[in-house]
Amino acid sequence: MEGDIQNDENSFGKEVGEKEKRKLQAQKQKDSAWLGLGMFGMIGWSVVVPTLLGAALGMKLDKEYHQSFSWTLTFLITGLFIGCVIAWHWVSKEHQKMNKEETDE
Repeated sequence: MEGDIQNDENSFGKEVGEKEKRKLQAQKQKDSAWLGLGMFGMIGWSVVVPTLLGAALGMKLDKEYHQSFSWTLTFLITGLFIGCVIAWHWVSKEHQKMNKEETDE
């Protein structure tokens, strides 16, 4: 009889543990959706800001220093490249952090 009680307690404990684990997993997935949207916004801004700054600098240089090439186009492409490198670095860092959290669990 006492063995049955211990088995019931163990199975109850396991059941509660499994439910808690599922609850935490669902909560984490819900948070990850918002995190994904936030990441999408951060990636966008990390590309857009350097691109626009490069275009603005290029337009200013085009007005002041006339050349056979376009400063605006040159700095627009440079800003886009820099923004993409920043975004890639940021996504890579977040990916490593997520992998580390998964292996820690």
